[in-house]
Amino acid sequence: MIIYGTALLACCHLLGIFLGDLLGTLLGVKANVGGVGIAMLLLIFARMVMVPRKLLPEATEAGVGYWGAMYIPVVVAMAAQQNVVAALHGGPVALLAALAAVVVCGCCIAAINRTESAESIAAINPDQSQPLGI
Repeated sequence: MIIYGTALLACCHLLGIFLGDLLGTLLGVKANVGGVGIAMLLLIFARMVMVPRKLLPEATEAGVGYWGAMYIPVVVAMAAQQNVVAALHGGPVALLAALAAVVVCGCCIAAINRTESAESIAAINPDQSQPLGI
């Protein structure tokens, strides 16, 4: 099976890793700081620039969308590798930061949901009797 968009993903990934290493060096940390996140942002930016200009064929655009969706589980898996026990052992600041992040994300989701009007929801799902996707 051919998955299109791999070259674009590879370029974004290599540039993101390089920039993450550079950022780590500038911050005095001997680690990659946000390389995968930077790569994801570069992939999103490249797609936003190339699609309106018709620089991506339809199959390549679908492949880039596939790789963009695959990045989310990769980032979650990388975050799961972090040593949570050592972070909690270092003090309550890590726990407070995690709780604050959850609360902020919950508030953002609630705010986004409240900004949607009933008309926009009805336009997405005109038949309210059936859930989406059926």
